[in-house]
Amino acid sequence: MVKCDFCGLEISRGTGKMYVKKDGRIFNLCSMKCEKNLFKLGRVPRYVKWTQSARALKAKTLSEKAAKEEKQSHQ
Repeated sequence: MVKCDFCGLEISRGTGKMYVKKDGRIFNLCSMKCEKNLFKLGRVPRYVKWTQSARALKAKTLSEKAAKEEKQSHQ
């Protein structure tokens, strides 16, 4: 199974859209929502709250912040 290049969800076989740019890059997209956000609106997946990469980035920053606070409390 392939993953959506914007949101990171797995695309089941026979669904989604494969978009090929003129330079040969291939994008697999699960929905029109992802397609519009990537191409028409030019959004970066890391900064869109509902994408997997944004959730991972948020979890990483929260864990770093908690570790930093724990380190300061021990001193």
